[in-house]
Amino acid sequence: MKFSWVFWWTIGAIEILSFIGFAIFLWARNVDASGAIQTTELKWINIAVIGIAYLIPLIIQLIWLIINLVFSRKQKAQALN
Repeated sequence: MKFSWVFWWTIGAIEILSFIGFAIFLWARNVDASGAIQTTELKWINIAVIGIAYLIPLIIQLIWLIINLVFSRKQKAQALN
């Protein structure tokens, strides 16, 4: 079970760091790939779009967290008996 927790934290850290990296990249660029000049509003919209894309992994992470918590409590209860 410990492996599952370590893996959960590792994947969570990778997801957070990649989101922060992409957000910084999107905020720092002045012109996108099509040549359009990026205004502050467009930068916020781009970050919101990537945030929506990261909702799916976040939901999976939350489900995985609940499963880990349930199995950890079951193992503790069995160890006490």
